[in-house]
Amino acid sequence: MPITPLLIDGSFEPEQRHVLELAFNAALRRIGLVDRKDPVCEIVARRMIAVHRRGVTDAVALCEITIREIGVPTE
Repeated sequence: MPITPLLIDGSFEPEQRHVLELAFNAALRRIGLVDRKDPVCEIVARRMIAVHRRGVTDAVALCEITIREIGVPTE
């Protein structure tokens, strides 16, 4: 699942959505997820949004913190 459907609720500005999409795609690459239908994709997306809501706005930091918090080993 792409992160975009979770960002439509109106609480994110276009720039924030862009940063989240970049970070999400980077995280999936780092984890090695190719199939967007894999349930782990939604876990990554929801955790990343939670990390962003805590004030992390940099795409690289969002990617790194999200991966660390969900505890998925990277390739």
